[in-house]
Amino acid sequence: MQSQQSIGVFDSGVGGTSIWKEIVTLLPKESTIYLADSTNAPYGNKNEKQILELCIKNTEKLIALGAKIIVVACNTATTNAIDYLRATYPIPFIGIEPAIKPAALQSKHKSVGILATKGTLNSKLFNDTAARYTQDIAVVEIMGEGLVPLIEKGDLENPELVYLLKKYLAPMVDARIDYLVLGCSHYPYLIPLMRGLLPAHIQIIDSGEAVAKQTQHVLKSLDLIETNAHNPKHLLLTNGELDVLTYFIENFGESKNSKNLKMQIKREAF
Repeated sequence: MQSQQSIGVFDSGVGGTSIWKEIVTLLPKESTIYLADSTNAPYGNKNEKQILELCIKNTEKLIALGAKIIVVACNTATTNAIDYLRATYPIPFIGIEPAIKPAALQSKHKSVGILATKGTLNSKLFNDTAARYTQDIAVVEIMGEGLVPLIEKGDLENPELVYLLKKYLAPMVDARIDYLVLGCSHYPYLIPLMRGLLPAHIQIIDSGEAVAKQTQHVLKSLDLIETNAHNPKHLLLTNGELDVLTYFIENFGESKNSKNLKMQIKREAF
């Protein structure tokens, strides 16, 4: 039965595991397949053609492995390729983009910050969304250059990482933002560091929970939701360093019950 197939998730590395954890938490009966395309990380400094080719590769790998729906757990991939993927492949796709709308609507200071990759900030989808919701809002857009490669190393206490974060957050604090939108699925892993660098009143928004809820909604609407407790399985593949993916799954998943999941984490070329 198609409902017993897996939820496929891909990202330009380990960052999308922040989305994967939200999906597994909300949909505990579902099996999943996760692709960490770490060899090609980051996507944010690639051109649109390169990003599209990588998304096609990942999509076809997930379909071959039996995905019934694909979550593009990467802001850059979503903003540059989601329309093509939806028009080309016969399964539903869930995208992720910066949560500009809730930040703009809730900001009392009328000033929000967006930390994202070059590929996201330069995309048409991002700019169309920003134009729609930030007409009366001061927006501080910062390109988080260098953050993804450091996160991909699995060392979140790296002095260079702290230095870059301080550099990127300083102009946002100066602009008196009250909401910080994270525009990359890698960045939620930096929230503990950010909390120590930002004034307490600044709210940090990432899209993980919203993406999980949208995935649930689409599966239900298409009658693809898994309703039987059939001992779900989770296959996590990386074409990069196996220990890095394992580190992010095992060390950041206690609150998401990852310790109790039936998981297989493997290194594989794709």
